This record gives sequence, C-alpha cells and structure tokens, in this order.
Amino acid sequence: MAKYIFVVGGVMSGVGKGVATASIGKIIQARGFSVTAIKIDPYVNVDAGTMNPTEHGEVFVLDEGMECDQDMGNYERFLDMNLPAINYMTTGSIYEAVIHRERNMGYEGKCVEVVPHIPLEVIDRIEKAIKKAKADFITIEIGGTAGEYQNVLFLEAARMLKLKKPHDVLFVLVSYLPIPSKIGEMKTKPTQYAVRALNSVGIQPDIILARSSVPLDKKRKEKIALNCNIHEQDVISAPDIQTIYEVPINFEKDKLSDLILEKLEIKAKKSDMKEWNALVKTIRAKKSGLKIGIVGKYFGTGDFILSDAYISVIEAIKHAAFFHKKEPHVEWINSEAFEKDPKSIKSLKNYDGIIVPGGFGFRGIEGKIKAIEYCRKNKIPYLGLCYGMQLMVIEFARHVCGLRDAHTTEIDRETKYPVIDIMPEQKKVLEDKNYGATMRLGAYPAALEMRTQAFAAYKKHLVSERHRHRWEVNPEYIEILEKNGLIFSGKSPDGRLMEIAELPAKLHPFFVGTQFHPEFKSKPLAPHPLFREFIGAAIKI
Repeated sequence: MAKYIFVVGGVMSGVGKGVATASIGKIIQARGFSVTAIKIDPYVNVDAGTMNPTEHGEVFVLDEGMECDQDMGNYERFLDMNLPAINYMTTGSIYEAVIHRERNMGYEGKCVEVVPHIPLEVIDRIEKAIKKAKADFITIEIGGTAGEYQNVLFLEAARMLKLKKPHDVLFVLVSYLPIPSKIGEMKTKPTQYAVRALNSVGIQPDIILARSSVPLDKKRKEKIALNCNIHEQDVISAPDIQTIYEVPINFEKDKLSDLILEKLEIKAKKSDMKEWNALVKTIRAKKSGLKIGIVGKYFGTGDFILSDAYISVIEAIKHAAFFHKKEPHVEWINSEAFEKDPKSIKSLKNYDGIIVPGGFGFRGIEGKIKAIEYCRKNKIPYLGLCYGMQLMVIEFARHVCGLRDAHTTEIDRETKYPVIDIMPEQKKVLEDKNYGATMRLGAYPAALEMRTQAFAAYKKHLVSERHRHRWEVNPEYIEILEKNGLIFSGKSPDGRLMEIAELPAKLHPFFVGTQFHPEFKSKPLAPHPLFREFIGAAIKI
C-alpha cells in the first residue's frame, strides 16, 4: 500500500519546505523504499513558464517539457531521478482540467462545484503520479503558508485523502521559530498559530520540523508539543546549516525516518546513507577555493540579490567543485556595469571561470558580449548556457568573422546579420502573443563530434539535454562561423539545430556554449559532465 507524506509550511514563506520535502524523500529512499515527489503551487498560472524569475525564482524544466517550480529541481537532485510532468500542479492547471472536463461532459451533467471537484482532481493527480512511478512513498509539498486562502483547496484534498486512507497519510509541518534580536529568546507562538490554522481546516500535523537559526532546546520542544497536541519526540530540530545537503543527515540525527516509519506502521532495513555521508564529508572538508563569476541581470529585487533566479546553475557549480574537492565561491556580476564603464571589464581577470547563464531581453546584453570577448581573448574558462551560447556566437561573428552588426532577431529584428534567429514554427506563436509553454521545451537528443571538448566531457556520441528557448543559431551562418574556427561539436541528429559550440582545446582551455540547460541534469553525486570539465579547466588556470 502506497504511503503519502504531505509537507506544509508555517509562519512564513522561504522556510525550506522544498529542501525538507526532498530530504524526507532521501531518508526514506535510504531505507530501501522507492520514492517520488510532487509540488503543488497555489498560483493561478497554469505552469511556471510565464513567472518572473526575480519574483518567483528559477523556472525549472523537466524532461517532458513541463516548466515548473525550482523545488522540482531539489527533488530531482536529492532523489537522483527525472520526474514526470504529472508531478507538478498549480491552481491554474487544476481549474483548467476541471473546466475542460465539464465542457466535455466529463461529469455527465452533474453540478460541478469547487468542493469536492477541485480537491478530487488534486487527489486524482496524486494517485496517477504514484501509480506512474510505481513508488512506495510519495512526498507532496503544498506551496504557501498555513492560514493563507490560496492553498485551502489543496489542504482540503489532503484532508479528504487522510479520511480515505487514515493509516497511509502523514502530515509534516515545516514551521519557523523566530528569535527577535531585542528579545533574545526563541518564540514558539507563531508555530502554535500555524498549527491552529491547520486544525481549522481539519488537519493535525503528525510531525513538526522546527526551522530556526539555532537548534531547539528541550524547553521549546516541550512547549511546542504541549500546545500543538503532539509528542515531544515528534518535534524535530532543523537549524540553519552550511549546505542544504546536510539536511538529510541532520534529520537522521533525530531519527526522523524511524519516526515516519513507526507512525505508518512499517518495518524496514537500516538506513544506508554512505554515499550521502561521504558527500557531506567532502563539502565540510577544508579545501582551496575557486572563484566563479556569473554574468547576468536577474540579480536585483529591491535591495537584495535573488540567487534563486539561477539556483540550478549555482548547484551545478557546487556539484562539480565538490567532485574536484574545491570550495566554490560564486559572485554575481551585473553585465550593465561593463556598458557604463568599459574599463571595468578587466575585473574578470580576477576570476577562475565565467558563466553567462540563460535569459532574455536586451538589457545588459552588450555587457555580456563584452564579457564573452574578454574571456575568449584572455583564455578565461567560459561556459555559456542557452542565451549565453547565443551571445557567444554573436560575439564570435562580430569580432572574428567580421560581421560587425551581427545580432539576434530577438533584440534587433532588422539586423544585417541575424546569426541567431527564431524557429520558423514559433513566428506565428509570437505574433499571436501566446507565450506560455510554446518554446522548444524539455529533453532533446544531441549528436556529438569526436575529438571535441564536448565529446571528451560526455564520452559518448548521443546525449539528451533539456531546453527552454525559441531562438536558434541561424543555419545560413554556420559555414562562415566554422570557417573562422568555431566548432559546433553538438547538433541535433538531423544536423539542423546547433546544440553545442566551442573553440578547440589547442586555442582555449575551455570556451563552450550550450543551447540547452545542462544545469537541470546535474546531481550532487553525479555532476554534469560539462560543469565538471569547466571547473576542471578553471582549476588549471
């Protein structure tokens, strides 16, 4: 019988529900069970594709092309698996499905209501996801915070499933315990109110993960247990830590997997976390640092830096650095600074490697191109991701091929040399302003050329990588680009689409761009080959 673990947030957003959900899945997996994971977002957006990354964070893409929340990336990285599209849902997608079914007489003329039909659609998707995965356990993260209106219907679905399967459903509350600086004492009252908010919708948490800057003391555990109607052992301390990959280890210090299995009346083998423990040991070990710069524009949100806009890139850098037993130091570089002060480009010499990640739009684009030119001329290891590859091709066309006005038609529709152009089948889509889920999305194959840096990294002829873009390298300019020394080492099997561009190793230690997003496939125990080689080149500089 499948088991369901719902993870809900309390007090405020950003308490780490996604990492907690992924970590719970990991420690259950380590007990010998198969696990899958679902994220439920309370947004009316049908998917995450049209969400602003500076507000919502990175848009993660699955193999099947689903544009989803960044927490899906955490699930894949921790569980070492590729999740299907059905494992992500939003308020918008649920309502869309119910309305579509009603329009097609799927309810056979019945009166369709918010309750129970919306929660029943949620339950149906959860059941389909666990059936598709053939999993023993499914973790379900419900976005938002207890007490909000937006996630009430998802909580109702969880309540109904618990009623249907009382011995197979578990509720975990991830709540925050603040320590006001002027008071100097950890406060449990917000968590008590969060539990009452859940109680008001018919849910009693079985376990509380108490997030705070420091570990909980016994007095706080006793207070939470008494006021939240649970046992003291059901309160798990979850203090701030050095790296998210320590979370499963910390959970097991409090024997969380034992607690979960006991509540679900399951016996299992002892936990096997050898590889994960070795990873954490490597992360904690003292090692020399590596300075990597990310040149982009999605960094600012008010007075703060939103690193979540590129979370998969950051994690992929870490995975590769851990592989080489290095400590990665990532710095954000605003490309617009190079436009305002061209001389500041020389600051890039202070970095061991430079990445230009995905993006869109005209702002900061010339600064990115200047950064790419500097890396090419000064032999600084460079990795361009999606837009970063397209700008790499533009830079090469302008400064090596002599096509001074070369550009992408995304920015300049009238450019004399459109070395980057939109896919023909997408032109009608843009004209109709139908932007959601219309790009080249998800996994596509790429054939690699032997004796190239790409082939040396992957060590195989055919690979599969995830995409999220509309514009491509214009086939009309392939000949002149290759004639001047740029190598397209990865192409679609039919040779029509350019997937990887690079300079030969004899000319540059590492100058590689990918039309796809390799960061989406990187795992802590299996770094992506291109990031691994990029970091390797950065170490040698």
